[in-house]
Amino acid sequence: METAAIVSISATLGAMLFFAIAIAPAVFQALPADQAGLFLRRLFPRYYAALIFGSSTAGLLLLTKYPLYAGVCFLIAASTLWVRQILVPQINELRDKELAGDPLAGAHFARWHRVSVAINLLQILALALLLVWL
Repeated sequence: METAAIVSISATLGAMLFFAIAIAPAVFQALPADQAGLFLRRLFPRYYAALIFGSSTAGLLLLTKYPLYAGVCFLIAASTLWVRQILVPQINELRDKELAGDPLAGAHFARWHRVSVAINLLQILALALLLVWL
């Protein structure tokens, strides 16, 4: 079970790093900003679903032997679910308002986007620490 959990954590962490280092920058280099944004809006729900699946799977695999580590995995899954279902739609709405000319929406968009990035970075750090500890 422990080996399977390590594989699940590694795959989840690898997907997160690959997205941040390779996919997102490449999309913005290859497409105009408006098209890149539309593309990422389609991609993010799938990205977050994969993170929820990977961290939940790891949590279930760790639950009996390492309940604290399992709790970290479940916290990652829950926070990702919140980001996917609540925060990202709000960010998208604020971005649309900003593009329509609402400067206040632009400031709110920037703040909430930073929050989503910070959550993602904390999740990456947590998964990396879990790998070290396991």
